[in-house]
Amino acid sequence: MIDAVRYLVTEGVRWAGLPADFPKWRAAYRFFRRWRDNDYTKELYGRLRKMLRELAGKKEEPTAAIIDSQSVKADATVGAATRGYDAGKKINGRKRHIAVDTLGLLLAVIVTAASVKDNDAGRDLLEQLRAEHHRITLVWADGAYTGWLVTFAHAVLTLALTVVKRSDDAKGFVVLPRRWVVERSFSWLIRARRLARDYETRIDSAEAMAWWAASIPATRRLARSGRPAPRRVKRPAA
Repeated sequence: MIDAVRYLVTEGVRWAGLPADFPKWRAAYRFFRRWRDNDYTKELYGRLRKMLRELAGKKEEPTAAIIDSQSVKADATVGAATRGYDAGKKINGRKRHIAVDTLGLLLAVIVTAASVKDNDAGRDLLEQLRAEHHRITLVWADGAYTGWLVTFAHAVLTLALTVVKRSDDAKGFVVLPRRWVVERSFSWLIRARRLARDYETRIDSAEAMAWWAASIPATRRLARSGRPAPRRVKRPAA
């Protein structure tokens, strides 16, 4: 069943399009739904995260995190009540808000309409992060999280929210301290074709898909004894 769901997430097929060598698609969907409703997918990933942190020589629970958001187009299966328009990215769909540790491992996921401002969703994301990971005291974010959220994080959640801004003199692509970690995590997630666009009717299904997608590189990383995937080297043209 786990292989069936991971195949669907990786390849982006429909439930009814699962190959015949997997269990019947209705059984696989019931399995996905049961794990979604009971947060089993999040629990599975939490165990993978602890093992990866141990291999990296870190404690099980992180003390710092990085947050960011990503807007993606929504399919016709996404209803008008849970979708919106991101004027900055010019995307009609949904927005994924994630928190990761310093290794880029997922800590929290919230999916909203793309029209929701980062500050508003960031408050819910930080509240979830504080509730589930009590040892975290420091969070890095980009310029979209400035203003009242910094004060709220400090006064209410006892979190030091540090904004890492891009220099006004910078031109072109620049690797920003700490922020590159969460950007890399988004690149890991978007490799799952099911996440290239949001197809889920329900918000909690979209969040569960993100956890499933994150589990795929995590298990591969464990198979390499905790090492990240090697960089691909471009071969010179013949």
